[in-house]
Amino acid sequence: MIQIDFVSDIACPWCAIGLHALEAALGNTGLAAEIRFQPFELNPAMPPEGEDIVPHLQAKYGISPEQIAVNQQRLRERGAELGFHFGNRSRIWNTFAAHRLLHEAGEQGPDLQRRLKHALLRRYHGEGQNPGSVEVLREAALEVGLRDAERVIDSDLHLQAVREAQAFWRQAGIQAVPAVVLNRRLLVSGGQPVEVFEQALRQAAAG
Repeated sequence: MIQIDFVSDIACPWCAIGLHALEAALGNTGLAAEIRFQPFELNPAMPPEGEDIVPHLQAKYGISPEQIAVNQQRLRERGAELGFHFGNRSRIWNTFAAHRLLHEAGEQGPDLQRRLKHALLRRYHGEGQNPGSVEVLREAALEVGLRDAERVIDSDLHLQAVREAQAFWRQAGIQAVPAVVLNRRLLVSGGQPVEVFEQALRQAAAG
């Protein structure tokens, strides 16, 4: 079985693209794999109230509103090809609490963690909801059947574990996401086409 570390952030639209492309590639190849979602914060200093997305992207990347609109349209088209809907999202929020909840889901099982990841990506990118909101986290946890979610949401549980995991992957050289690491040896960076993931999966399976 191929072990996959999917290093990503809820705030990253290309992580949604990459995940759906990876899952399509797994379906096409029929190869067995276990996906573990690893935390990475694009905006670790983001305040709880978040920021408006256009001025944030302008300041961070030095691009114009027109370029942002073009990029968003490209994302919508790529998402539609893979069955993921990008809705209207006007703000960017802090995602650390979501990473703590994902860590808990991972302790309860990789499939549960995968379903929670999908639920959070859909709420954030599809519905424009705040993944740092207690209500949104509760709803996502309830949807996927995560046990003891309140124990995580109402505390700092897994805070240190998430920080240590983020530090591990940064020290491993991960500077952008999604970063998909197969068997801790083969790296696929970015929201690549399905065919690229298929080739990487076959390479990993061959050893």
